[in-house]
Amino acid sequence: MTSTGNTSDEDRRAWLVVIDPQAIFASPDSAWGSPFFADAFANIERLAKAAGDRVLVTRWLPTADRSTSWGDYFEAWPFADQPADDPLFDLVPEAQTLSPHPTLDLPTFGKWGDELERRIGRGTPVVLTGVSTDCCVISTALAGADAGGRITIAADACAGSSAENHEAALNVMGLYPPQLTVADTDACVELLKG
Repeated sequence: MTSTGNTSDEDRRAWLVVIDPQAIFASPDSAWGSPFFADAFANIERLAKAAGDRVLVTRWLPTADRSTSWGDYFEAWPFADQPADDPLFDLVPEAQTLSPHPTLDLPTFGKWGDELERRIGRGTPVVLTGVSTDCCVISTALAGADAGGRITIAADACAGSSAENHEAALNVMGLYPPQLTVADTDACVELLKG
């Protein structure tokens, strides 16, 4: 893992953060499966190649406190109320080799926080990708903006629950410059190589 103590140019190279490339969000048989996951993932693979070992993959796990509104959430989505080791929450096979680092596993939509910043280094630029654009990606991006992150969302490497919801989320994230920038995979490859 990267140490946050250094501020060399090497340490400030952008990281790729891949949000929740899990079976529950990728499978066409899942109520939460994005029909756009395969196309987005092809771009995620290109970005991971450019980033080298500067890739962090996250997972959403159903371990939130059920006495909070998460209890209501799981009542609304009982299919997802499974043990954290259920295969639904596994990374898709092609995502298992994206990163040499352990996954960042959290029971929240957004993954931005102290643990993510400890892993990649506070102030490190981030290229953000994953699924779904209109839930976990936007939740991560907005929290990152509040924390002062420098985040570029690779629009074509994100998969929404629908085309309309994907575009709506990108439009909202596009309202937060300079913390958030929306770009395409080609531009993000150059950023990650930098």
